[in-house]
Amino acid sequence: MDSKKIGFLLALPPSHTSAETVHGLAHAALDAGQEVYLYLIDEGVKNIHSDRYRGLAQEGAKIFACAYGCQQHHVPTETIDAKMSLCGLVVLSGLIEACDPFLSFT
Repeated sequence: MDSKKIGFLLALPPSHTSAETVHGLAHAALDAGQEVYLYLIDEGVKNIHSDRYRGLAQEGAKIFACAYGCQQHHVPTETIDAKMSLCGLVVLSGLIEACDPFLSFT
C-alpha cells in the first residue's frame, strides 16, 4: 500500500498559533506513517530555524522554504538544516498537485 502524501503551506511566523497547529498536524501525520510535505512562504520562512520545524525535518518531513521569502524577510540561509531545501514556487505547484490533502495556513 502506498503511503498517503499530505501537504501544508505555512505563511505565518513562529509566534502565530497556526505555526504550532501545522507542527502538530505534521507530527501526527508522520506518526501515522504518512509522507509529509511542508512549504514555508512569506512570513512562514521565519519558522525554518525553529527547533520544532528542524525536528520535523529530522523525523522525515520534507520541508521547503521560499528562497525569495527568506531574502525579503531577512532570514539567513547559510545555516539552514541540510534536510531542508530552499526553492521557488514551481516546487509549491508540484506539492499542491501531488498531495491529497493539501492544507493552507495563511
